[in-house]
Amino acid sequence: VQLQASGGGLVQAGGSLRLSCAASGRTFSGYVMGWFRQAPGKQRELVAGITSGGNTGYADSVKGRFTISRDNAKNTVYLQMNNLKPEDTAVYYCAARASSTATTRVTGYDYWGHGTLVTVSS
Repeated sequence: VQLQASGGGLVQAGGSLRLSCAASGRTFSGYVMGWFRQAPGKQRELVAGITSGGNTGYADSVKGRFTISRDNAKNTVYLQMNNLKPEDTAVYYCAARASSTATTRVTGYDYWGHGTLVTVSS
């Protein structure tokens, strides 16, 4: 599985961005997909995840502001980010887990895309 993330950029606080992650491979629909982020000097953390059945989970820091979704017909997962804050600044990565069960562990994901940088100015 190859993952290609896009949609990052520079935005002012309070603004919105939508990240996309296009996946190759026929088994995309069966994978758990996740969006992670890593800020300078910090560990990579799970921001949001979605199972093959559409169940979602979010980090407390983004609940109510971010929405993860997937379009299995397009082999794409999205992260809609609203009301962005400077502390959301990070490199965002999409990842795929070859399992039907979700996990927050970075090591639980099998495939990773290159990151896309999100910068939120105050």
